[in-house]
Amino acid sequence: MPDLVAFISAVLIAAGAVFFIAGTVGLLRFPDTYCRLHALTKADGLGLALIALGIALTASSFGEVFRIALIWFFVAVASATGGHLIATYARRVDRAEGKEGS
Repeated sequence: MPDLVAFISAVLIAAGAVFFIAGTVGLLRFPDTYCRLHALTKADGLGLALIALGIALTASSFGEVFRIALIWFFVAVASATGGHLIATYARRVDRAEGKEGS
């Protein structure tokens, strides 16, 4: 049973790393700010959730699981807030430059 938990944990952590890499590729490859933000915030959020779940499976106490969940929650809130602020600023800059339709 511990081998199965360790294997599932490793698979979840590896899947999370893949989503982090996909978010980074999206950041580098997509054409505009909004697509880049979408790729980065969504892929990194899922990647962090998978990694946190994988690490939580190997935790030895409920306190450790709670701290991992708390870290995930605060990073998710900060990511959403940061993405919203960047998108708001980008829209303001686009309006000032006359790119309202894009």
